[in-house]
Amino acid sequence: MSSFFTLPASQKKRKRSQVLERSTGAKGNAPRRREPRDESISGSDVSEDEASLDRGAEEYEGSSDEDEEFQNEDPAAKRIRLAEQYLANTQKEVLEDAVGFDAAEIDQENLRRRMGDRLKQDTAETKGKLYRWVAEELDWARAEQRMARMDGKSVTGVAVQGQHAYTVAKDGSLSKWALPDHEAPTRDGKQVGRPRHAPKRVRYARGDRKKSRDRDYIGHTGAIMCVAASQDGKFVATGGEDKRLVIWSAADLRPLKVFTQHRDAVTSLAFRRGTNQLFSASRDRTVKIWSLDELAYVETLFGHQDEVVDVDALAQEKCVTVGARDRTARHWKVVEESQLVFRGGGAPSIKSKTNAADRDSAISLPEQLQNSYNEGSIDRVACIDDETFVTGSDNGSLALWNINKKKAVFVLPLAHGVEEPLPAEMLSAEEVPEESVRGEPQPRWITALEALPFSDVFVSGSWDGCVRAWRISPDKRRIEALGVVGEVSAPDGSEGTGIGKPIVGVINDLSVTDRGERGKRGLLVAAAVGKDHRLGRWSKMHEGKNSLVLFEVPRQSQAAVEEEEVEAVDGAGRIVAEDEEFGGFD
Repeated sequence: MSSFFTLPASQKKRKRSQVLERSTGAKGNAPRRREPRDESISGSDVSEDEASLDRGAEEYEGSSDEDEEFQNEDPAAKRIRLAEQYLANTQKEVLEDAVGFDAAEIDQENLRRRMGDRLKQDTAETKGKLYRWVAEELDWARAEQRMARMDGKSVTGVAVQGQHAYTVAKDGSLSKWALPDHEAPTRDGKQVGRPRHAPKRVRYARGDRKKSRDRDYIGHTGAIMCVAASQDGKFVATGGEDKRLVIWSAADLRPLKVFTQHRDAVTSLAFRRGTNQLFSASRDRTVKIWSLDELAYVETLFGHQDEVVDVDALAQEKCVTVGARDRTARHWKVVEESQLVFRGGGAPSIKSKTNAADRDSAISLPEQLQNSYNEGSIDRVACIDDETFVTGSDNGSLALWNINKKKAVFVLPLAHGVEEPLPAEMLSAEEVPEESVRGEPQPRWITALEALPFSDVFVSGSWDGCVRAWRISPDKRRIEALGVVGEVSAPDGSEGTGIGKPIVGVINDLSVTDRGERGKRGLLVAAAVGKDHRLGRWSKMHEGKNSLVLFEVPRQSQAAVEEEEVEAVDGAGRIVAEDEEFGGFD
């Protein structure tokens, strides 16, 4: 007996009312007796409507007997055969309909496909696993550089949200910047101006140092050290040396609330992704949790033995902090009220590495400079996923950690090279000083570190004149160099043929975000550059420039991006299936 699932597409389009008339005797006739049927495709009982549809299809086809070759077929083989026929007929129907395709229907199908991919990625992010392997998709060398000079003191922090960037400085100022445009502005369908190629400051707020004794003053009264922006674009949070945490309205930079619970300077801030829950780190050795929906204090986390200088968080109610000279990184589980302690220290040596790839990933140095440098302070942290994070130290090392191991999985020494000592004439009062007074070269600290959440990409900064990009290996056991963002030349202009200008100053903070939907137009890397370090004035670069520097990192092939946006149709009118995931991510 033929089944409904094995019918050609043209026969399945019969009106159901006609089939029901035949099966139920609709036109005044009494319902006829049900005839015995063979086993259905699922091998289970079916409803009367399904039975009537099968009998109607049988009468329409004009045959009630199956071919002799299938009479002795067992039920399992029959189900498989019917399923294969159903898939073949369905594919034939789709191809026949695609010959006269409708653009609106294709748009709807494309929307459904993208929604499915979006749900897959959101599910992966909820699970807290690394799922965006984008390092090979980006062209770091062709990154376009944009810079905005800032008057005043050193820029200490930067945060990017949507089409705006927020910067803070040691003079107590908070600035809101409109990011560069890729297309000219239009009004009523007509072009009304030229595209803006540099960031433009649209809002500005500054604290008042004279209000330090005024408890009712809502604002900063000292240098601002950190800034963070909520993912929904409603709030901007800043923390400073005045022990204050100020919450601002992101739209107009209007101060909403000031918190004074910290007993020392607020050094770092991080929002929990998808929420308005805020983590703040301070020199008082504590981490505090805030709920900005209610503008209220929630909880305090204790454990560090030195000042907490950096904090980062993802979607779960967890955070990772580093404690400077206690040389520990701590993974806090807020709900469970517990913490995991990861101890740094030691001195990784380039000469001790037996893997050639590990040696090549470090900065190329002369033999006399390939020494080991002890780690005195862990200053920076960035979360890769819920189980993996990276840290940066004052000995120039980048360390990769996993929450299931107490020691670092991988340590990359001298990520930003070493600083040559001053000339002997500047260090000695002798007319002809000895060369030994110069001492040894010192490593450049990791002063900024930021990762693209749930991806294999992160960037780091120091004062060597450039931002460097890194990737996590597929097995999550190594850090590999991707190169300099923008291929800038050396600060003195004597080396390199890069298209970008060297960054003169200390990179105090970094922010990384997608450009376009799910990074279809690449990445945006924002750097806060100052004349001195955000935590102190151990050295001052007089030739440095206080500025906001933007790098727009494009995808490897822009043509491939355009193909993802428009559904491809071949000469026969059949939709070409794309193998790649939406956005090029696995």
